Amino acid sequence: MELILVNIIDGLVTGLLLFMLSAGLTLIFSMMGVLNFAHASFYMLGAYFAFQISLALGFWMGLLIAPIVVGVLGAGVERYGLRRVHQYGHVPELIFTFGLALLIEELVQFLWGKNQMPYNIPEVLQFTAFSIAGNSIPAYKIFMIFISIAIFMGLLYVLTKTRVGMIIQAALSYPKTVEALGHNVPLIFMGVFGVGTALAGVAGVIAGPVLGTFPGMAFVLGSIVFVTIVIGGLGSLWGALIASLLIGWITTFAKSYNIAMSDILNGLGIATPDNLDDNIFRDLWTVTSPQIADILPYILMVLILIFRPYGLLGNRDA
Repeated sequence: MELILVNIIDGLVTGLLLFMLSAGLTLIFSMMGVLNFAHASFYMLGAYFAFQISLALGFWMGLLIAPIVVGVLGAGVERYGLRRVHQYGHVPELIFTFGLALLIEELVQFLWGKNQMPYNIPEVLQFTAFSIAGNSIPAYKIFMIFISIAIFMGLLYVLTKTRVGMIIQAALSYPKTVEALGHNVPLIFMGVFGVGTALAGVAGVIAGPVLGTFPGMAFVLGSIVFVTIVIGGLGSLWGALIASLLIGWITTFAKSYNIAMSDILNGLGIATPDNLDDNIFRDLWTVTSPQIADILPYILMVLILIFRPYGLLGNRDA
């Protein structure tokens, strides 16, 4: 039972971190219909900017300033780059954002090199919050949970309870009408893109000290972000949250319990074959859950696409 509680907390941390990344991408897609391939690159920039700022001003100033800088850069990308190709359709957008991701990675390697940066957890959070059956839960993990929950609640409040949120949602469905009412729709789009990339920057700031700050960090989480929004439903904030938590818990539990495929099949009443001469079948029968943990989200995505193509909380028109 104690191990289950530890895994629930670890999966919650992983899921909420993934949510901060996917929330920004979901916001951008629901508003603009743009799948931003460079989104994880802004996550990486958040970590690097925060590291550089922390050298002079400390971790907390990095947490405050780095997402703002990333958001401003994201708004600039939308205004002077993406907006120019948006009129030509989705393929030019994908090519543009893919090229931008490669450019950002090369710039990061040019400025900071290829080695991992010594971006560490702040000293004030370097202690154990509590222990469960001898398993220590670091205070920094609890900090990550609270930051992620606060961001979700803030986004939900802004989008559903404020005038700004109503304008944003109206601009999504009726841009011409909103523009006729005197609102600057292109400025709204630029702001949403900036906020979305800033959210990715926040994820990078708080993930950098625990997951590592290195040039390949965008690649590590880049594909799983798209898996998350497909599972949750394109454009659904609640769907992104549920999908992120599912992925976090599935991968965490799979890595914690060394369960072989033969154990699962035997538990289902399927007996182990007496003759396993074929190497492929022998390897498949002995594969363990930690070995396939990283591909489980992709298997889940395939199942979602088969049985509910528009995602858990998406709609058929998305």
